[in-house]
Amino acid sequence: MSIIIAGHLLVDPAKRDAALQDTVEGMKLTHAEEGCIAYAFSADLVDPSKILLFEKWESDAALAGHGKSAHLKDMQGKMGAWGITGVEILKYEIASEGPLR
Repeated sequence: MSIIIAGHLLVDPAKRDAALQDTVEGMKLTHAEEGCIAYAFSADLVDPSKILLFEKWESDAALAGHGKSAHLKDMQGKMGAWGITGVEILKYEIASEGPLR
């Protein structure tokens, strides 16, 4: 079973580029974590206030390990400067998957 985390953060549009830059090092370190299949923060190309988040993990245990990582805590510490006005992030447990077509 895979775990998907997906959602978005709404930030001050004037701070979005800096916020995305704040995520780069944490993304690199997270990619190296055991059980990380995908981990990305990205800009929504239509809404200048929206940062998209997508994560895919091999298991709940891998996700839990990420939650305890120093680099995640470091990134969370930077989020106060982003002017966050809203957050919607959801967890999905995937029982099966396959090609779209």
